[in-house]
Amino acid sequence: MALQICPKCKENSFTWFINGKTHLTSWSCFNCDYEAKEDESDQCICENCEEKAKKKLKDKEKEYWWCSNCNTISDL
Repeated sequence: MALQICPKCKENSFTWFINGKTHLTSWSCFNCDYEAKEDESDQCICENCEEKAKKKLKDKEKEYWWCSNCNTISDL
């Protein structure tokens, strides 16, 4: 599993695991302890890089789109 750029601290320390109880993908950052949940049914093609890597993440404060390929963030 490769590390990704964290949407919060911008460090290459964002990774995921699948929560067996909720069947949601949990993302967490080893650098800043940021956490977000992803519902894998909400994925689409990124307008920026044109890859199917745009995911809807939800943290304690907001819900937003994040592309794991080009690391762009956009509002819902």
